[in-house]
Amino acid sequence: MHINQQQLDLVNQRIQAMCAARSFYGRRFIEQGIAGVESEADFLALPFSEKKDLREAYPLGIMSVPEDQIVRMHSSSGTTGKPVVIPYTARDVEDWAIQFARCYEMAGVTKKDRVQIMTGYGLWTAGVGFQAGCERLGAMAIPMGPGNTEKQLRMMIDMESTVLCATSSYALLLAEEIGKRGIRDQLKIKKCILGSERMSDMMRQTIEEKLAVEIYDIYGMTEIYGPGIGINCSHETGIHYWDDFLYIEIINPDTGEVLPDGEWGELVITTLRKEGAPLIRFRTHDLSRIIPEKCSCGASWPRIDSIRGRSDDMVKIKGVNFFPAQIEEILQTFPEVSSEYQIKISHLDGKDTMRLYVETNGSVDFLDLASRIAARVKSRIGFTPLVKVVEIGVLPRSEKKTARVVDMRYQ
Repeated sequence: MHINQQQLDLVNQRIQAMCAARSFYGRRFIEQGIAGVESEADFLALPFSEKKDLREAYPLGIMSVPEDQIVRMHSSSGTTGKPVVIPYTARDVEDWAIQFARCYEMAGVTKKDRVQIMTGYGLWTAGVGFQAGCERLGAMAIPMGPGNTEKQLRMMIDMESTVLCATSSYALLLAEEIGKRGIRDQLKIKKCILGSERMSDMMRQTIEEKLAVEIYDIYGMTEIYGPGIGINCSHETGIHYWDDFLYIEIINPDTGEVLPDGEWGELVITTLRKEGAPLIRFRTHDLSRIIPEKCSCGASWPRIDSIRGRSDDMVKIKGVNFFPAQIEEILQTFPEVSSEYQIKISHLDGKDTMRLYVETNGSVDFLDLASRIAARVKSRIGFTPLVKVVEIGVLPRSEKKTARVVDMRYQ
């Protein structure tokens, strides 16, 4: 993808606003003598921005308009340090709703649908984003928030909800609970729109089969509006994103080099219209690629591939670097196991040990399956984990995001 003149003009507007506000990034641009960009080469010479910048600018250092134009704040959880606080103008809130409504439309949601929203509200962007997009579209929003499975199921039945919005982890929990209770025939659900965490192909297939619904994977993050900046279509060939609001690059995460379309690397996003907290060349650390071909669905919006993992998720054990997604890909080659797994890493007797917990039904030999999985991990990645096979349902389910890797070496 090449940046066009209209996008360059919008980037210039953002840079000028940052400099005028003398925000965190505005001061950086002024110090580096950057007043704007005239060409793609100028744009590619701009420095990257990162999440650590936003923490350094906490709480309102990245605000790029006068405070009386800010109408809302959102924030990340801050579980790994200072939270990231993102201010929104009224225009930002409207633009976000426009993008989210497009996501619903891409998923085939209409004004006749009843949308049960089971993601978090408050400072977190998910719940209010799902609701604003739903209302912008004109569908009926049922803003339940997360948890309280008993009440969620009762409302699904009584309200005849047709669309569920949740994390993939909670959708799996609900699907299993619906199966246990035998109430699927009482439900009107047609679609699930899932986000806030990466969803494996195996988890997607499990939810689809248990609920007999269409699954849509919505993309976003707090720093870039929130969820709703992209979604897959019914052809399931990548995530369409809105290039009138965003410019996307893929870079080599180690060198920062911009990669050609089609090559896998780290996703970098520039917000073209965001006023409260614009971001130029923001490194997301999400691993994807730009899909250059036009989608068979006929939509003109460009696409990125489904998120494969994160460049900062790399784990090192016994001198070998690997990503959790690699373990996931190996497990998908075993039809006997469920979509759920957990990696636990500990340091015992002077060496690192990795335990891999997987689920299967009771019709297989647990020891044989554990041995085969361990051997395949050894051949593909280069070390042998201790594999523990358990029955389906033993591993923890979550109403929010599921922790796949528990590293106890630093606890």
